[in-house]
Amino acid sequence: MTSPLYETLIVTLAPPFAHITLNRPHKRNAMNFAMMDEIAAVFAALHPRDDIRAVVLQGAEGNFCAGGDLADLAQAAQGMTREQEDRQISRLEAALLAANDAPQVVVARLEGAVMGGGFGLACISDIAIAADDAAFALPEVRIGLAPSLIAPYIVQRMGLTQARRLMLTGERFNGQQALAYGIVHEAVKSDALDSRIQAILDELRQCAPGAIRAVKALLHTVMAHPAAETLAYRASLINDLRYSAEGQEGMAAFLAKRAPKWTAV
Repeated sequence: MTSPLYETLIVTLAPPFAHITLNRPHKRNAMNFAMMDEIAAVFAALHPRDDIRAVVLQGAEGNFCAGGDLADLAQAAQGMTREQEDRQISRLEAALLAANDAPQVVVARLEGAVMGGGFGLACISDIAIAADDAAFALPEVRIGLAPSLIAPYIVQRMGLTQARRLMLTGERFNGQQALAYGIVHEAVKSDALDSRIQAILDELRQCAPGAIRAVKALLHTVMAHPAAETLAYRASLINDLRYSAEGQEGMAAFLAKRAPKWTAV
């Protein structure tokens, strides 16, 4: 089912998956404030959906996202105080946080331009597959700006050493280099992108929906706290899952050497 509710996105729900397509192709899917707000809204709406196991994030017509639409952002801020402008630009953070905190697996399908804020979206994905000829860059420094809102996600994704160079030079690089830098998990020929994404979704069909949500929460928790502080939570999580209906079905299926029957396909 395709949702008609959004101005800048195409949202298709086909449980257990959802597809979010950034849909401003005339701007290479560059983000304006409406798109930032709609990304945040879609992920908020999907958050409680137990029937959605993964979300594919992609761009329309050959590009993922060329960053922020600078002309639109400047026009939207006219007449604002500096404090209002700061709040306005922080709407990108709401979009990034909503996607980053999604309990579903976020799969990024990356082709064409993957720059600026689009680069940030790539960095919050759980699984990123790029076309080997995709064009990645953090070009802000070349126009007198800085990738300030996306910086934490970039450094966490690829480490400080590479982030320093790429943020400070703004150089452009392709999907194969993005793989070497640890930004994406695979780089494939552009005509193989869809089949590779489909293969990943087929893998995710085999994973327990509740366990996926638990692992997403686990990842965020262990990243934010020292191991000693999370021991009780981690031990309890194993037993909570082990005694759940899903865990019982998964272990029974393993012992019987059959495919588990999850609550949603």
